[in-house]
Amino acid sequence: MKIFKLPDLGEGLQDAEIVEWHVKAGDEIAADQPLVSVETAKAIVDIPSPFSGRVAKLYGEVGQLVHVGAPLAGFEGGTAGDGDADSGTVVGEMQVGTEVRTEAPAAIAPAAHGGPAVRATPAVRALARQLQVELELVTPSGADGVVTREDVQRAARALADAGPAEPLRGVRRAMAQNMTLAQSEVAAATVIDDAVIQAWAPATDVTIRLIRALVAGCRAEPALNAWYERHTLTRRLIPRIDVGIAVDLPDGLFVPVLRDVARRDADDLRRGLDRMRADVQARRIPAEELRGHTITLSNFGMIGGKYASPLVVPPTVAILGAGRVHEQVLAVDGAPAVRRVLPLSLSFDRVVTGGEAARFLKAVIEDLEHAD
Repeated sequence: MKIFKLPDLGEGLQDAEIVEWHVKAGDEIAADQPLVSVETAKAIVDIPSPFSGRVAKLYGEVGQLVHVGAPLAGFEGGTAGDGDADSGTVVGEMQVGTEVRTEAPAAIAPAAHGGPAVRATPAVRALARQLQVELELVTPSGADGVVTREDVQRAARALADAGPAEPLRGVRRAMAQNMTLAQSEVAAATVIDDAVIQAWAPATDVTIRLIRALVAGCRAEPALNAWYERHTLTRRLIPRIDVGIAVDLPDGLFVPVLRDVARRDADDLRRGLDRMRADVQARRIPAEELRGHTITLSNFGMIGGKYASPLVVPPTVAILGAGRVHEQVLAVDGAPAVRRVLPLSLSFDRVVTGGEAARFLKAVIEDLEHAD
């Protein structure tokens, strides 16, 4: 039996979730005919059959996570097509030991992952593993912040009451990994201010105006349209402005890229945004449209909220967040007046100075406060 394994899908992706099988065991299939659809952190990908022949076995159910190199399908007879296949078989079994070993007392060890130290004896750690409790989630009650057996047992009961853990998959898992990367690698600061947009016409396209203003900011301070490599302590100032637009969907956060925005007019930008959103919602957006942005825009105010501390994701060095447009009483010529206000939050990495960030935001606000 020939075994076809999940191929390398590129982009550094190590696994994918089975969305739909296009065949079942016993079916005859031709080479390059659709075999299975899988969901990666980027998009839904259709994988064709590498063989013509009979499908002898399918390895995995819909909803199952499959790692690169793991078996997908087994074939009998037939010939190989253009796909990449592995005709070997999977053998071996897991040996389970029954020996019970008593651990000697040991020094209390620090936590992994660079977080605060978790103080617990080896016996308590073993109990946590047995009860499937992450020690980082446990509130210690012992002397000097030591986690006790009772602490672990109490946490286990609380987790049982909360129901089963839901594994993160696809986009939401990639989002969590990117946010972890941002927190661990970026030394970010945030500056906030307001743009008074009283001069705007009633039907003004907020996102398009924000993109135009972001271009004005990058022209005033090119240091924010850049990539930073922390391992080599180098940065690249990028002449072209490719904006990552944060798109919130039930599956998680996508950041498709709107290319070369400084050279495009408003109508072209709107068409590009609409096409990207449709592709993202259908999960058919090409992988190349989800990478390579030079700065990020998050118009979270369309949902709610005024200010935020948006996260900068490497290698970019800045993200502009726009809050909810609202009316506010301001002093105008010494008298109170109601004006429309757009709150702005700019987060930036360590290679950007506070002065550069402030000048960038000033240029953004000046552009936004002009009429169309």
